[in-house]
Amino acid sequence: MSRPHTFAPPPCARAHRLRTPRGDFAVLDATPDTPPRATALLLPGYLGSKEDFIAMLEPLTAAGYRAVAVDGRGQYETEGTGRQEAYSQGELARDVLAQAIALGATDGDADGDADDDAAVSGTKDSGAATGPVRPPVHLLGHSLGGLIARAAVLLDASPFRSLTLMSSGPARVVPVQQERVRMLSDALTTMTMAEVWQVMQALDPPQDASPDGDALRRRWLRHDRAQLIATGRQLATEPDRVVELAAVGLPVHVVSGVHDDTWPVPSLDAMAERLGARRTTIEGAQHSPNTDRPERTVEALVSFWDGL
Repeated sequence: MSRPHTFAPPPCARAHRLRTPRGDFAVLDATPDTPPRATALLLPGYLGSKEDFIAMLEPLTAAGYRAVAVDGRGQYETEGTGRQEAYSQGELARDVLAQAIALGATDGDADGDADDDAAVSGTKDSGAATGPVRPPVHLLGHSLGGLIARAAVLLDASPFRSLTLMSSGPARVVPVQQERVRMLSDALTTMTMAEVWQVMQALDPPQDASPDGDALRRRWLRHDRAQLIATGRQLATEPDRVVELAAVGLPVHVVSGVHDDTWPVPSLDAMAERLGARRTTIEGAQHSPNTDRPERTVEALVSFWDGL
């Protein structure tokens, strides 16, 4: 999991709930002092939350971008359902489409509108079917968030100007991570969230750069266990959808650290080549460039977005 250095948002960010036809989502919404050049929607990874992007918010607004980090359904401060079927990849992708449409709304409709229901119905042309024309959003997904972002783009690419896959690979995670996900899912079916947390800490204690254990523990305890089981299954079984994504024609940026124990860096290199995507490797970073080297990561993102 990403371990943010702090859970306190910077002054440029406002914590609120983004209203959409598919429910309300907890977000950190960072806006520059001047009209933003574009909006970036940031999706966290497995076991993570919107706070994983805190260190990137000020640099992004300084570059002129509005940055909105979101807790997906059942993650941390966004309410879950307790039902695994509610966390199918298709359902989570439709949530992302609803979030993007709400963020692209005019100032007078900034939190979304019930009229947007048709735009998240899952049809390929749904974004253009009804409602006002809205500026596209730069979509970024970290790890699991990248798989969900890809699924959203494959469902309907019209709300998006670009897609960034950060430490998120072409298909399922490596076998050792598949086994870790299986063990976690088994534990979640027989133990309390607090008991599972104690086991996790014993196996993988926080690093010195992490926030205090209470902050991480509070986040963990607020996750919906059904969401963790369902999305963990997705990580372990995801098919290769690179050919489908390449056919969409959306500009793609593949970002990673120099080492990754979830998807090997050579597999990310190959995926970028198959996509004809921009490829950036962040020196000094591993699976979470967003927390390992946030300023360098922002520089790469802004260079990509500015070039579009």
